[in-house]
Amino acid sequence: MLKKRRQFTRVDGLLLLLLTTGALYLAYRIKIGLNYRWNWAAIPQFLYRYDEQSGRWVANLLVQGLYTTIRLSFWSTGLATVIGVLTGLCRTSQSLFYRLLGRFYVEFNRNMPPLVLIIIFYYFVSDQVLPLLGFNNFFLYRFAATERFATVLFGPPVLFPAFVSAVISLALFEAAYIAEIVRAGVQSIEKGQWEAGHALGLSKWQQLRHVILPQALPRVLPPLAGQFVSVIKDSSIVSVISIQELTFQGLELMASTYLTFEIWITITLLYLVLTLSSSLLVRRLELRMARRAL
Repeated sequence: MLKKRRQFTRVDGLLLLLLTTGALYLAYRIKIGLNYRWNWAAIPQFLYRYDEQSGRWVANLLVQGLYTTIRLSFWSTGLATVIGVLTGLCRTSQSLFYRLLGRFYVEFNRNMPPLVLIIIFYYFVSDQVLPLLGFNNFFLYRFAATERFATVLFGPPVLFPAFVSAVISLALFEAAYIAEIVRAGVQSIEKGQWEAGHALGLSKWQQLRHVILPQALPRVLPPLAGQFVSVIKDSSIVSVISIQELTFQGLELMASTYLTFEIWITITLLYLVLTLSSSLLVRRLELRMARRAL
């Protein structure tokens, strides 16, 4: 089958012209209307700086914030996927108890503002649960020998309790949406597939693992990709509990330098790099799965 060649049409050219004109007009209004002085030359120093002690270039505030955003998104996505899949399977269970449990979890988290959830978990988990379990001391002293490795994975050890609170609260919130995606994917498989598995003598778990989930996965992958991108964007909310992620670092820099537009345009571009990379990665995964299905 021949692939249809994409062409740059007049409509594309018109849209590009309109977007360029809009961007130039916006820049003109900022320059004239707000009497704003652009200073892009100051931005690179907030990305990387030269450390005279070590004699090499090191990440500065914005790139450090970007690393924290990546860590938050990675751990939150992993935890949310596990909780979301389990909750989604509860929602499709034949047991009334599991269905009610899954529905309560989904409705509670979907109807709760994420900001409220994050603040509650921050004060409850980091101030009450983690100290009670001795988690803070364990991490600070047990991982002292591997501090550099732990810092790469979780950030500075002194900020670990706040980081864990942010990961848990983000994961619990996003898992409610992932659960609904999984439920919809499992329920979209025809009833005859379950019956065919039963006729082959498979148990309920074997039917789910070998028959239903392999067919449901390609269907849920596109909405799951959107949800994973949403985790990256929603991670900016945890700036309210002083997690030094990208938005938090931007707010701090803006307050001290007054380079409002330069900083926020840079942060926008960094977020776009993250989200577009994730979308492309999932798209490649979808194509690979589609080729295998042929």
